[in-house]
Amino acid sequence: MYLKNIKLLVLLLLGGQIALVGQYNNNKFKQLHEELPTPNVYRTASGAPGHEYWQQQADYKMDITLDDEKQRLYGEETITYHNNSPDELKYLWVQLDQNMRAKDAAGNVAKGTRRPLRVTFNEFSDVHFDFDGGFKLDYVKGTDGKDLPHTVNETMMRVELPRPMKKGDKFSFKIKWWYNINDRMEIGGRSGYEYFEKDDNYLYTIAQFFPRMCVYNDVEGWQNKQFLGRGEFALPFGDYEVNITAPADHLVSATGELQNASSILTAEQISKLNEAKTADKPIIIANQDEAIEREKSRSKETKTWKFKAENVRDFGFASSRKFIWDAQGVKFGDRTVMAMSFYPKEGNPLWEQYSTKAVVQTLETFSKHTFDYPYPVAQSINAANIGMEYPMICFNYGRCEEDGSYDDRTKYGMISVIIHEIGHNYFPMIVNSDERQWTWMDEGLNTFCQYLTEVEFAENFPNDVQEDGTYPSRRGPAANIVDYMKGDKSFISPIMTNSESIFQFGSNAYAKPATALNILRETVMGPELFDYAFKEYSQRWMFKHPTPADFFRTMEDASGTDLDWFWRSWFYTNENVDIAIDHVRLLKFGEASVEEEEEVQPKEEPALTKKEKKRKKKKKEEAKPEPPKEEEVQVGGDYFEYVLIDKNKMAQYISNMSEKDQAIIEKDYNYYQVALENVGGIPMPVILEFEFEDGTKETKRIPAELWKMTSNKVGKLFMFDKKVKQITLDPMLETADTDTSNNVYPPVKEESRFDKFKDEAKK
Repeated sequence: MYLKNIKLLVLLLLGGQIALVGQYNNNKFKQLHEELPTPNVYRTASGAPGHEYWQQQADYKMDITLDDEKQRLYGEETITYHNNSPDELKYLWVQLDQNMRAKDAAGNVAKGTRRPLRVTFNEFSDVHFDFDGGFKLDYVKGTDGKDLPHTVNETMMRVELPRPMKKGDKFSFKIKWWYNINDRMEIGGRSGYEYFEKDDNYLYTIAQFFPRMCVYNDVEGWQNKQFLGRGEFALPFGDYEVNITAPADHLVSATGELQNASSILTAEQISKLNEAKTADKPIIIANQDEAIEREKSRSKETKTWKFKAENVRDFGFASSRKFIWDAQGVKFGDRTVMAMSFYPKEGNPLWEQYSTKAVVQTLETFSKHTFDYPYPVAQSINAANIGMEYPMICFNYGRCEEDGSYDDRTKYGMISVIIHEIGHNYFPMIVNSDERQWTWMDEGLNTFCQYLTEVEFAENFPNDVQEDGTYPSRRGPAANIVDYMKGDKSFISPIMTNSESIFQFGSNAYAKPATALNILRETVMGPELFDYAFKEYSQRWMFKHPTPADFFRTMEDASGTDLDWFWRSWFYTNENVDIAIDHVRLLKFGEASVEEEEEVQPKEEPALTKKEKKRKKKKKEEAKPEPPKEEEVQVGGDYFEYVLIDKNKMAQYISNMSEKDQAIIEKDYNYYQVALENVGGIPMPVILEFEFEDGTKETKRIPAELWKMTSNKVGKLFMFDKKVKQITLDPMLETADTDTSNNVYPPVKEESRFDKFKDEAKK
């Protein structure tokens, strides 16, 4: 068989590629201008805050009382709201998240299933739900003592202002409330209590416990979308002064720094805390024996713990007489951050060994890729069946058996959740994205950094991980997302989907964006370009409110890389990666006879009808040679489609070129034209490993721009002085290719399940 069009081959040889099909309407390299909002004075085209960027501030002073007898929480707060916007505000919106636990809450009533005739076990729980939850509001008043008109709409409350707030104004008002704390182990929840029947004690992990301001910004106006349970929180920054009154035999951990340690802690505890600041491993502040003694006590007295936190977006706390407490200092320049853990004896020895160690590693790795951790403390609290985050404090699962034993699944699950939840201090507690709209902006970015932290944890603590020295990361590696991405597309949402409407929440909002960023870092951009841009985004938007467009634009602006094709493919579609080696041709220069040269002249064919085209296509497919048998694959180049190119004709085309170029055809090079097909829809860099007949290998990497003129098929020419035996696409499984059976040429016959069964039966 001979080349029909020599000129076409020359273009392929000299240009390096040829687009076989160009369907521009489906081209992923179409720019995102239509999808992204227009830049303005608040948010620039580069992805940075604009010169007139503004954001609101809400400061809180609170007095909280924890009732350990009735499992109730009582609170009174003064909110000072600062209007830094250019807009006049007639009213304020306040979040009442506990109202999702009211019996008639929309989040409960609106629950259903996508399959109407199928009932889930959760639905039985929902119809029997009779917990008396939700905020009980005693009053909403101005600081002058006068009642403020207000309207409660499910989890939102509108507060009418006595007079409109202009730019630069601030307004203070008071709210008094109480609510019944939910039993997390019975009815679930991010916040609540856990009851320990054996010693008749409670462990409280409390959050979303106070009426708190909604975000008002230049993108959404008031972000007063109802809290339905999945889409988390959008909150403004502010300063907090919080007094928490709890039983005197409780230890309390909270957002911020303890202000009255001298009157709350013992002299020994204070001494150990000072020791922990410079320790190279965790120091026990309150040990297990002390915790067991406190479990037996039932103090009728109370203590008030005073905490202060500056420039935070939220506040959480934990309280129990069961707590063991350890701490270790982490240096950031001339500052020392206290990494701390609080846990019951049910978490030991696992927590004593690994919790604070994981906190320290998280602060170090995340800071390296973003910014130095700016807060004074970072705390991990043990709570069964949960992983949840708040500024400077998070609640994490991980319990041992009664004899203190634990398996690897528990160990790695606990370390990973601590890394993840501590990591949330960066996203979204500091880089303050809108979780109510875009879960992926905090969960996805955080999970990506979690993967980087797990890798470094394994490097720093090789005796604490698997025998091969690696960490069993669940999310991040490209191969781990394959099963999800090749699934039923009717149950796969694009990443750019609102938090409440996502199918397969964990895979969509956590795993896929984390994997996408890992691929972007390792395969598309390279660590140097990626890390610089990612750090730039983090530092541009720390203590601010970024949007998806700000992230997309900053990553491109700071790296000098057009990534619109990547965002469009990975974030705006539910397509998958599946690139196949369609066929390969071996091109050789040789002497062609006169008759052969006549055959290469193009012939005009008469126009065919649709039927004739269909018949011709079928005949061509039937005539296609069968792939070589498995044992024949090892022979190599003989099984590549062979094409002879007349070197004299070629010389005519390159006669005007340099002597160096003309000398090419005199050498006995092997030219391989590799035809690739984008089956899955997402264009990706093409990574090809060429194995030669002498056993050596060479890897070629072609950027994703190979696909810029085509949506599904493209060719690429390669030149070697050795014969190729086998070509493998994506040999290191870097791109999340969902079908590797079409990644090898000549094709390798895959053993069927029946064949595997027969092989096993013979053993």
